[in-house]
Amino acid sequence: MFAVVRTGGKQYRVAAGDKIAVEKLAGEAGDTVVLGDVLLAGDGADLADAGKVTVSAEIIAQAKSEKVIVFKKRRRHNYRRKAGHRQQMTLLRITAVGDSKAPARKIAEEPAKGAAPNADEHLHEAEPVKKAATKAAPSKKTEDQ
Repeated sequence: MFAVVRTGGKQYRVAAGDKIAVEKLAGEAGDTVVLGDVLLAGDGADLADAGKVTVSAEIIAQAKSEKVIVFKKRRRHNYRRKAGHRQQMTLLRITAVGDSKAPARKIAEEPAKGAAPNADEHLHEAEPVKKAATKAAPSKKTEDQ
């Protein structure tokens, strides 16, 4: 069975046993994550309901991708800038592609130990924010004054 999942703004076609490199996900090597945004799923030519399919994966490692060189130059102005960047990425091994009964847990949605059961409740209990007083616009002087 295969699935097309979206993570980190990109789409990946995955099947059980595949290894993929995605934008950095929270977790450490050995953790299990669930890729919940399934766009398409199927088995051969048959398509399944993507809403009922989950994809579970194991984090192999947290790594950096290859260096990208950024070079800026303006002709005849003695202006040259060189910079490099290495994007953080996560290496995943797809363990299962199947229905929502797959045994896996989401790392990102686990509440922290000792946290309130509903962490968003404190946002609604806060006092309303008062608007700052605005300064009155100066009045125009007419030619008669």
